[in-house]
Amino acid sequence: MLISIAQWIDRNILSLGREMRLSYLPPLMVYVAYGISGLTGIVGTFFVKDYLGLSASFLAALGFWAGIPWALKMPIGHTVDLLWRWKSWLVGVGAGLLTISLGIMALLIGDREAMTAIWPAEVWYVLSVLLAPVGYVIQDAVADAMTVEAVPRVDDQGRSFDNQTRKLMHTTMQTLGRVAIVGGGIAVALVNVYVFSGTEGLPQADLVRLYKQIYVMAMVIPAVSVLGVGLAWWLQHRQQQRLVQEGFSPEQARHMVTVRDSQSEPTKPNWWILIGSMAFVLFTLTVGLGGFPYREEIVFAGSMTIVLFLMSRLMRELEPDKRLTLVGTAAVVFSLRAIPGTGPGATWWMIDHLKFDQQFLSVLSLIGGVVALVGMFVFRRFMAERSIMYVVGFLTIVGTILALPIAGLYYGLHEWTARLSGGVVDARFIALVDTALES
Repeated sequence: MLISIAQWIDRNILSLGREMRLSYLPPLMVYVAYGISGLTGIVGTFFVKDYLGLSASFLAALGFWAGIPWALKMPIGHTVDLLWRWKSWLVGVGAGLLTISLGIMALLIGDREAMTAIWPAEVWYVLSVLLAPVGYVIQDAVADAMTVEAVPRVDDQGRSFDNQTRKLMHTTMQTLGRVAIVGGGIAVALVNVYVFSGTEGLPQADLVRLYKQIYVMAMVIPAVSVLGVGLAWWLQHRQQQRLVQEGFSPEQARHMVTVRDSQSEPTKPNWWILIGSMAFVLFTLTVGLGGFPYREEIVFAGSMTIVLFLMSRLMRELEPDKRLTLVGTAAVVFSLRAIPGTGPGATWWMIDHLKFDQQFLSVLSLIGGVVALVGMFVFRRFMAERSIMYVVGFLTIVGTILALPIAGLYYGLHEWTARLSGGVVDARFIALVDTALES
């Protein structure tokens, strides 16, 4: 039994460390930057709730608009392909947007009077919330492209790797990318647990000062992604120098290292994607800023029309069996994404009625991150060997079951269990166990 466990750990976890390459580090740094973006999550929840006076329904609607940039990841990724040699500048653009977003919140918390003298606090907050996802989706699209360059085509002597080895390296790179995102979330959860320890009963002025410090600390997020791009440039330059020392010309070395340049045909613009995406953006901005009633519903209907049109154009270029696969996958993913979330109101209810404080919410985040990381390895084969429909259906059923304890807390489940267990199984105990299982 112990030997089997040791072999499983070696095959699924330790092997990743052995297969790690220095060239993988740049995109992993960008993924880590996205993972640590949750550093301000708890602070933002309490600040908005206690100081801005925005309703949970308003924040839920704002979340709809903040999710629009992620719907544009495909055209953004295509743009990255078209601007391949200059994609590092896009990371800088994304980092700049993130810096502005974080800076707005830091100033709004620390120097609110000066900020509200220009615009109302609510306007500043909305601007910050809308800028952040644009920055993240740009960096995420570039990070996906950087994973291609991170996998080398040749070794230090200029010998090409075989297809099986390169496939293994790509698989390792993708796995490490997911680990980096979850690992970043675990790191910020640890930071939040430490920062919020002993803050119970802290004066409001000291809490506000602490909130500002966390937003200032979050400035490391765009810095990490920019450093990743700088490291990628340095590693490519070093690899080219090594190949030149092996006797290759500088031009040959450049083609060996810059994977994209070695392809026979550069990426050509897909005008259906670009024009359709531009129409989507213009339509969304027009409806969103126009003050129309039922704006969210109009944007949903219009965007679905555009997406279905683009899918129809794509399906014409696919083989019949792949068309069915595309439609089936799109339907399953849409059904999964269409499941409504609880929104910020659930967290506010936990804060007001269950008395969950900043540190306990940080502990929940930490447990969720650690269990998610473990589950990523434990269920990797389960997800790889089954269809997406089976996996999504299984996760939907399990997620529904695990949502019942939180619903039970609303109806006083914790009061009944606390009486039966002598106060052991209270609201926090139920939340801890449910978070661990749900992750």
